[in-house]
Amino acid sequence: MGAQWKAKGKELAANAKGRAFGKLAKDIMIAARNGADPASNARLRLVVEQARKISMPKDTLERAIKKGAGLTGEAVNFERVIYEGFAPHQVPVMVECLTDNVNRTASEMRVLFRKGQLGTSGSVAWDFDHVGMIEAEPAAAGADAEIAAIEAGAQDFEPGEDAGVTLFVTDPADLDLVSRALPAHGFTVLSAKLGYKPKNPVDPVSLSAEHLEEVETFLAAIDANDDVQNVFVGLAG
Repeated sequence: MGAQWKAKGKELAANAKGRAFGKLAKDIMIAARNGADPASNARLRLVVEQARKISMPKDTLERAIKKGAGLTGEAVNFERVIYEGFAPHQVPVMVECLTDNVNRTASEMRVLFRKGQLGTSGSVAWDFDHVGMIEAEPAAAGADAEIAAIEAGAQDFEPGEDAGVTLFVTDPADLDLVSRALPAHGFTVLSAKLGYKPKNPVDPVSLSAEHLEEVETFLAAIDANDDVQNVFVGLAG
């Protein structure tokens, strides 16, 4: 799991794709506040490319851009909130939300964290690095992730959860720069976002199968919440 938790299994993945459209639409609306043209708005360009990679319908994409840029007359009042705490068995977790009602989201998080432990601001963040995360796959045989990381300016790289996918880790300020440089070094960017990487991830081997299942169930419930954008977990592998 490492950096960012993802749903496992075909049924979960199918349901997750629908939620992914909704979550990306929020990201697009937030990014479009700084302009509706991806060519001059780096953050918008990244999320639009990600939306296209997962085949978000064109009308959904365009509507989110227009709404975020204020071209439809509708107000966009999402606030980004981070919740910190522990999943069952003391696995650290950071939950990134975009919400139009902070009180509602806070109440829902308190309920969801009953099977874990909801912490205060800073209680878990110290054990994570705030980084840029780029998932990319080789565009051609022979592409070397180590050379690409060095040449593109990434801080580090590691194999992703999906076969053939590499996670390139960057300084937050270099996310757009590195994502634009990687194609010249043989890699196709699948997604690029800011996130949290655990410094001291818990080894799953230290958890029993039953305990690991409890962690997975907890994370799935968190991820299913409409206000949750990303779930970052301190669990290795």
